[in-house]
Amino acid sequence: MRALVEAKDDSLSDPDAGKKLLAAARAELDSADQLLDFEKHHRMPLGSHVTAAQIHLSAARLLWVKSFLSSPEAIKPYLPSLLAVVKEHLPSGDERRKSVENVRRVDSLSDIDVVMIIEAVEAAQAVSLREKLRAKSFVRIVWVVAGFLFVLAVSICTLSAIWPEAVPLCFNPTKSMEALSAESEKPGAKSPVMYEVVCPTGSDPLPSSPDLDVNFEKTAIRRDYFVVEVAGLVAAGLASASALRKIRGTATPYGVPVALAALKLPAGALTAVGGLLLMRGGFVPGLSALDSSAQIIAWAIIFGYSQELFTKFVDRRGQAVLEDVRGPGDPPPGARRRGDSPSGSSPGSQAAAIA
Repeated sequence: MRALVEAKDDSLSDPDAGKKLLAAARAELDSADQLLDFEKHHRMPLGSHVTAAQIHLSAARLLWVKSFLSSPEAIKPYLPSLLAVVKEHLPSGDERRKSVENVRRVDSLSDIDVVMIIEAVEAAQAVSLREKLRAKSFVRIVWVVAGFLFVLAVSICTLSAIWPEAVPLCFNPTKSMEALSAESEKPGAKSPVMYEVVCPTGSDPLPSSPDLDVNFEKTAIRRDYFVVEVAGLVAAGLASASALRKIRGTATPYGVPVALAALKLPAGALTAVGGLLLMRGGFVPGLSALDSSAQIIAWAIIFGYSQELFTKFVDRRGQAVLEDVRGPGDPPPGARRRGDSPSGSSPGSQAAAIA
């Protein structure tokens, strides 16, 4: 872009009014350089510095195009690349895009044609900025929700460590006939109940009280919730790695896939706990009495992975956001936007400089 500005400046005479526009464009490019220079401006989260630099670059592009108002014919070599910028963000039915396509077929350009090009480029840049801001807002929301779920998971783990008997993740499977027979053969080892107590990290085959809550309170320990949440978190981590293969990357600085993966981790820890509580409450018929600690951990892993049932909707939204944001390394708009023709030649080096 700077090379194009300098070339246009060299082609103008000193009294030409376009020199003021090019000087302003050069100032915008200097501002963009400062934002992208790590020595002068540190990186901002969520790519804010890149978005700000893009705004300055868009302003420089507009000023550069406006400098052709005094010499409309000189803009002809750049029409293909400018049209590529317009096609990148404006739909095929947009009148401003159609006007630029029509201008390309005109033999002799006028200042009115340049004005139409300016309006189309400005509209395309506005759409591009909205796409990037939408992606930035989406990533921020996902990180906030992920942070809230993480705090909630840590709070539940902390509270369960302080009061392990409050809501124990324990089950009371009925004893088998073999266990009852073996128990009857041992004098003094008789239990007043026909079940045993099983928790995530311990069990009691001989509960001493006829009260189920008392037996749960004696068997439950502080690390039960922690172990279950870790199992759910590990399963969610595997689900995150598997889901990343469905997310297409982008050349833009917004970490949508990373934010989506981070959301799954605390969600998996919470769904592991929530699923076991539902099983303990008899919500799942036939699965209300797990037989061993290993079974409890196994179901915690299953429930942790099942957070995909909820986060898949966020994944779809994230994929849609990525598809809406165009970057310099993305495929041509015809392969992405419905109604656009995939045909067309590459803008070449001029398009790379203008974009």
